[in-house]
Amino acid sequence: MTMQANIAGSYRRMAIQTANPGQLVAMLYDGAINFLERALLSFQSTDPLEFNQGIHNNVKRAKAIIHELNICLNMDDGGELALTLHRLYLYFDKRLDESNRYKRPQGIQEVIERLTVLRDAWVQMLRTHETAAPEVLRR
Repeated sequence: MTMQANIAGSYRRMAIQTANPGQLVAMLYDGAINFLERALLSFQSTDPLEFNQGIHNNVKRAKAIIHELNICLNMDDGGELALTLHRLYLYFDKRLDESNRYKRPQGIQEVIERLTVLRDAWVQMLRTHETAAPEVLRR
């Protein structure tokens, strides 16, 4: 591992350890989008192994993040927003399964677009309400 990789890893760990719950959600959205973008890049591979593993492994990582976002929802106090996000995350899971199974990029592209909208709205909400802890998250 290079020194730059060590520094980047240390920076990432520190950012995670010092982030508030709202910032962590934004980081999770960014991570899922990043893995899905990597999956899309794998569609360009001419090597069958790289093609299949690149798509599968990155979709699997993104699905794990989406699952984490889903289980962090406060279904008791989060109201309609928590329920809507829960349904949306289940839909994302289904679309990613289809894209991974049939090796079609459309579902991945759709989930990236929708996650980007959610991430942007979440970041805007954090800017507007810096000290507010969203009720949609478990404490």
